[in-house]
Amino acid sequence: MIPTFENQTHKLTEYEYNVLMPILVVGLKKKLGKSKAVTNPKICTSLKQKGYKVSEPRIRKIIYFIRQYNLVPMLIASSKGYWVTNDVNEIKDWLESLKSRIKAMEERKIYAETMLYTY
Repeated sequence: MIPTFENQTHKLTEYEYNVLMPILVVGLKKKLGKSKAVTNPKICTSLKQKGYKVSEPRIRKIIYFIRQYNLVPMLIASSKGYWVTNDVNEIKDWLESLKSRIKAMEERKIYAETMLYTY
């Protein structure tokens, strides 16, 4: 759980684990190739139309869990959405994107530490 984001990052509920996650695993496994990518808002809209209770932050948490336990192998993402790939260049691009975001977060962390120790 991330401090100040407790509502979004708490552990999966039983409902999320037993109901939503299996649906996402089955659905994401069908998203073979970038052309089949699906966005978080699209996932939420589709599930809500079917009567499921879900939010975008919790979809991200469920997908984090899916990746953590490799329930959908080769699941990557970009601004186009989530999809399954077997293209090594797409994996390299995704990895570079992750590294860039980690670097940006590290820079914000340094800024926060500077503020903390300056004031």
